[in-house]
Amino acid sequence: MTLEFLDVKRGSSGPPETAREKIRGIEELARMADETRAAGGEVVLAHGVFDLLHMGHVRHLEAARAEGDLLIVTLTADRYVNKGPGRPIFPEMTRAEMVAALSCVSGVGISNWSTAEGVLRFIRPSILVKGQDYANEDDDITGGIRRERELVESFGGRVVFTDDITDSSSSLINRHLNVYDSEVHEYLNGLRQHDVAGRVVQALEGIQNHRVLMVGEAIIDEYQYAAPMGKSAKENIIASRYEGREVFAGGVIASANHVASFVEQVDVITCIGEEDSYEDLILDTVVQNVNVHFVRLPGVPTIRKCRFVDPGHMRKLFEVYHFDDTPLSGRKEDELCSLIAERAADFDLVVVNDFGHGMMTPRSIDQIIRRSKFLAVNAQSNSANHGYNPVNKYAKADYVCIDAPEARLAVRDRFSEVSDLVQGPLRELIECNRIIVTHGQHGCITFDSKEGLGKVPAFTRQVVDTVGAGDAFLSVTAPLVQSDVNMELVGLIGNAVGAMKVGIVGHRSSVQRVPLMKFLTALLK
Repeated sequence: MTLEFLDVKRGSSGPPETAREKIRGIEELARMADETRAAGGEVVLAHGVFDLLHMGHVRHLEAARAEGDLLIVTLTADRYVNKGPGRPIFPEMTRAEMVAALSCVSGVGISNWSTAEGVLRFIRPSILVKGQDYANEDDDITGGIRRERELVESFGGRVVFTDDITDSSSSLINRHLNVYDSEVHEYLNGLRQHDVAGRVVQALEGIQNHRVLMVGEAIIDEYQYAAPMGKSAKENIIASRYEGREVFAGGVIASANHVASFVEQVDVITCIGEEDSYEDLILDTVVQNVNVHFVRLPGVPTIRKCRFVDPGHMRKLFEVYHFDDTPLSGRKEDELCSLIAERAADFDLVVVNDFGHGMMTPRSIDQIIRRSKFLAVNAQSNSANHGYNPVNKYAKADYVCIDAPEARLAVRDRFSEVSDLVQGPLRELIECNRIIVTHGQHGCITFDSKEGLGKVPAFTRQVVDTVGAGDAFLSVTAPLVQSDVNMELVGLIGNAVGAMKVGIVGHRSSVQRVPLMKFLTALLK
């Protein structure tokens, strides 16, 4: 049966005059679907990103149209495209108009859900059409294909898989568009020849049953948004207009949330103040499989770092620390050491986020070294502890992850190559066979006493906010190192984590397993 296309928007029959007129709201597309069904026709739905329209898409959509009487295509909105920084290449309205230009397509909509399930509930298609690369549900890392099929079948529909050209937008973008600079392009081309994508999936799946204990300071990261207006008429200062405030649970709490979707369980041992504790914020922030054990410190606030930020460009103007960084002692140090002694040996690995604000004392460090089955460490250098919190305060670790300035401070060397520092003086300071030094836009240097040095480039230049990027890198890569994953592969995954994190303001969201795997899969196509 072939039904005449009904132009709902204008109330007349005949195809729209332009591609733009085919772009409708989801509710309007649902009405089109209802009218087609009422007339005895079958509604077909195709959903995707369609970032770079190619012949595979054209054949796929033509085959989809042949399955029924009305073909509706929905596209994932820009903010839900999980293919990593810089994607989608083309904005949602451009992508929608390109698809709408195809004569086989009856209507196009932009989906503001993270998956196709929201669209399916509105459109209720008779037939959902997917590409052949989705035919094996067991290969779907998200589990979404199975959920979509079950949903379509619940209202009497079915899923059809087309079988034609299978090239993807991601592979075409990677091969033919200058998304990355020449160094990254050559590096990724080398990886694609050795099925690294499969090894990445295997590595991340291999840590799903891990139990991780994280130890370190809880930090409240406050962003005060203030738009500069100009110099004060009577003072030598810049006057700013207050435009809002966000408060996040950061430090070890943010790190725990980053790794939580990759492993089975995360426990946190941390300190908070009894004054301005922000305990409710912390407990509301942590995800379901994260358990927090507090050492409560009387007479002091929970560490809070208030950053004043120009919201126009997310530029930080200055920051104010609210904290007491006197080292733990007495009963509270005893309490922390007891928690470590009781719990550390029960976990596959212990990850230390040492921000240098007084929590990690020689006694607690000794307990961690002696009790941990596997110890991963970062000792951060920041404005409050510059030069006083070197990583070599840990005599021994199984994995050290620090940034280049922290490595230079530890070995007191400003000018040597970072790679020389890693395999030379840094190893002499701390007994550790696996080290990664992150280096911002230069990527990271990996070192394994057996594998030697490796270098992995950075995968994004689009930096929104660097706060917590190194912590995210450490928390996700530590279980991989514990599982003996090749260190250069660990660096690849870690740089992808960092690329995702620098696109997030503060701790509005965490790096998640499925988006990371989608990013890496797209990167390596």
